[in-house]
Amino acid sequence: MRILIYSDKPAVREQVRLAIGRRPAADVPKVEFLECATAPAVHKRLHDPDTAVDVAIFDGESAPAGGMGVCREVKDEVFRCPPVLLLIGRRDDGWLATWSRADRVVSHPIDPVALAEALAELMRGRAAELSAQQN
Repeated sequence: MRILIYSDKPAVREQVRLAIGRRPAADVPKVEFLECATAPAVHKRLHDPDTAVDVAIFDGESAPAGGMGVCREVKDEVFRCPPVLLLIGRRDDGWLATWSRADRVVSHPIDPVALAEALAELMRGRAAELSAQQN
């Protein structure tokens, strides 16, 4: 499954990749990472049919376009938008994640177990959704 990671910070993208590894859970497929450092790159990837994204992970602390705003945009604009896992700076920002329509939320600092569990859950849901579309 293709996982898109959006953060303007290379260190955050690396933390996410290392926390997830090749497979976040035994019952989900291996992952292929796609990385974006800008909001326009995210939009380009999500609108490109040749690089279908299965799950997106957005850093809410990215600048100048934060992951929460980008999440809301793609939920409005992308047909069959993939589920989005949002990394937030503080647990108190959860209400903003609701506004952004994120499917799951994990707070900074990144907890590898929490991130892997949240991603695996989204991957299972996406696999079921894609399977239902094919039938």
